[in-house]
Amino acid sequence: MSTIQPVILTADQDVLLGFYTKLFGAEEIFRVPEEGPAFYRGLRIGDTDLGLVAKTDLGTGAAPRMLLSIGVDDVDETLGRVEALGGSVRSAPNDMPWGQRVAHIQDPDGNPVNLTQSIPAQ
Repeated sequence: MSTIQPVILTADQDVLLGFYTKLFGAEEIFRVPEEGPAFYRGLRIGDTDLGLVAKTDLGTGAAPRMLLSIGVDDVDETLGRVEALGGSVRSAPNDMPWGQRVAHIQDPDGNPVNLTQSIPAQ
């Protein structure tokens, strides 16, 4: 059996921890080390795990090649809270032909995140 877990490298875990906690209800479930500054924080959003790894020298590089897609109950409501929590809105919500309402945001570190919501078939 294989499990895939996205992990975000960040120079400021506290900022991303606050963003994912306040926007998506993430809960910290694991931390290394248990005391003092954390190298790794394991978060749970719904039934999915997300890791945050402290890395001070991120360097500069090409555009991100990975994207988080997080399902929410209400894309429009969630989108309205993004900027107050340090993120940015990249595109307004759109209803897609495959049955989802989708908006594109960036977290405070600039990582791309899709907000998705299932919409009933017409």
